[in-house]
Amino acid sequence: MGGAHSREDLDIPDSDEEEYQEEEETYEDSKDETPDRSSSGRKTKTPSSVDEVEARLKALKLKYPSTNAANPSLKNTVKLYLFIGGNTPKAKWITSEKLASYSFIKTSNINGSNEEEDGDDSENEDEDGECWWVLKVSTKVRVKVGLEMGLKTFPDQLRVDFVAQGVWAMKFFSDEDFRGFVTKYSESLFENTYGMESNEANKMKVYGKDFIGWANPDAADDSMWEDAEDSLQKSPQSATPVRANQDLREEFEEAANGGIQSLALGAMDNSFLVGNSGIQVVKNFAHGIHGKGVFVNFDGGNHRSSSSLVHSTPKKALLMRAETNMLLMSPMSEGKPHTTGLHQLDIETGKIVTEWKFGKDGVDITMRDIVNDSKGAQLDPSGSTFLGLDDNRLCRWDMRDRKGMVQNLASANTPVLNWTQGHQFSRGTNFQCFATTGDGSIVVGSIDGKIRLYSSSSMRQAKTAFPGLGSPITHVDVTFDGKWILATTDTYLILICSLFTDKDGKTKTGFSGRMGNRIAAPRLLKLTPLDSHLAGIDNKFRNAQFSWVTEHGKQERHLVATVGKFSVIWNFQQVKDGSHECYRNQQGLKSCYCYKIVLRDDSIVDSRFMHDKFAVTESPEAPLVIATPMKVSSFSISSRR
Repeated sequence: MGGAHSREDLDIPDSDEEEYQEEEETYEDSKDETPDRSSSGRKTKTPSSVDEVEARLKALKLKYPSTNAANPSLKNTVKLYLFIGGNTPKAKWITSEKLASYSFIKTSNINGSNEEEDGDDSENEDEDGECWWVLKVSTKVRVKVGLEMGLKTFPDQLRVDFVAQGVWAMKFFSDEDFRGFVTKYSESLFENTYGMESNEANKMKVYGKDFIGWANPDAADDSMWEDAEDSLQKSPQSATPVRANQDLREEFEEAANGGIQSLALGAMDNSFLVGNSGIQVVKNFAHGIHGKGVFVNFDGGNHRSSSSLVHSTPKKALLMRAETNMLLMSPMSEGKPHTTGLHQLDIETGKIVTEWKFGKDGVDITMRDIVNDSKGAQLDPSGSTFLGLDDNRLCRWDMRDRKGMVQNLASANTPVLNWTQGHQFSRGTNFQCFATTGDGSIVVGSIDGKIRLYSSSSMRQAKTAFPGLGSPITHVDVTFDGKWILATTDTYLILICSLFTDKDGKTKTGFSGRMGNRIAAPRLLKLTPLDSHLAGIDNKFRNAQFSWVTEHGKQERHLVATVGKFSVIWNFQQVKDGSHECYRNQQGLKSCYCYKIVLRDDSIVDSRFMHDKFAVTESPEAPLVIATPMKVSSFSISSRR
């Protein structure tokens, strides 16, 4: 199938609006039947003040006696909608309750069984005092306030959408009611996330004085975003983002020899599909990857009988030495990425030439991830070093011995990589993932949500440490020039501008110096509640990354991430544009919901853009490659339907 737009933000359809109009007429009829209110000559259809709402709710007891009888002091009223039909042609919004009441409840019993509390701020603490804020809407919705709700606001419609075992929408009867809900939700979310009350003092504890703009985005310095927008518009290299009249078109689809586990794209002639039984070599073309080439069996050419590679499928493949060699990492146990070594594959001969061990000071150690020294390092024919990351370690490994000579692999007994640079932190860093810029600077994401920036010359002390937003960072990427950082969490992506102006007026990145307190607030990239629900409750964002550039002066054009069977693509320039329609009237951190989705028949292993050199005249971007366990597809961005 071709690329598909994500669903537009859904208004309540015309058929339902008719029902809504009928309800408003009922408001008017009821009002006339109530002597105390019949003298009012106003014909306003939508209540605009608390007094009007209360008056009309009193009148509604003739039409909705059961609701009012159950709770005479009904407050926080909304109209509740439910989306039905999933991803079918019959999908639509329906009215679940014409008049519902919501409340935020602090409780230890999230599911609500054997519990009778009702009303705002009710508490039911357990012996340990651990409780959470829960949103309750009538008897239909009860959900812990959290990022998993994917709550999206529509200020112009006085409406919020969210996920809670289905996709729901609430429409408010006044702007005051709407803003009151959003404020209470934000406060409840902060407390559930950080375990402390939402106030200025606690926000300072969480974010620090230099990043208080992250807690109060309206007060943040966004001048760097604006400068970036200006420079981007002036750059001829970046004048071709995806526009409304462009589409994703499928060019190639290739069946794989076995279950694909990872994708290693090359910038030269070939790319590689790493599967359960071996590596399939495919050709790179201007419209994608295609054509079955050599297939390397893991157990076919390995000269070391003690190798464990045949027992564990590699989860990470790293190209090196002008893409003639590949390093393969296989986890020691299922579900954990850590390993004590890796295998080096000579692609030209199709043989594994050695099995390396990670060691420091004569002791075997583990690594959880490896990356190239820099964005373009895999193209260096003489490269012998790469970076390694573990929970509390960041280092550079060298495949040469300490005298700079290539080790004699034929006589070595499982040679040990040479730790040439790095730092072993005492504890507490909880590193998860990392990436490098074009000059070798390093960005590291942690389980506590922090993102640290290290210069290419020092791994001991981070130049900048961005605070967490409450979710673990599972993947990071950075642009070639180091100006933009993209972090992946389970439920959203974080785009950070690392630019700042130093005391001498020079513009730098956070990799080269401390950013001080003039730090722009990040922007979030999210799925709409509907798309999040359709992606599946267990499907999470994975491996968000920029399109692939390895030259100075060129600008990445797109961002891509995987969620279940979805490959989700954002226009990078659009995300940076502060005047973009997504950001209008938003409260808090700006969130972008404008994206394209490519839907596959199976869960996606990885989605990546090919190297920028494969962008052709009629296409503004290099092809997008999407791998599922059994096949790989290539899409081009075309301006012709």
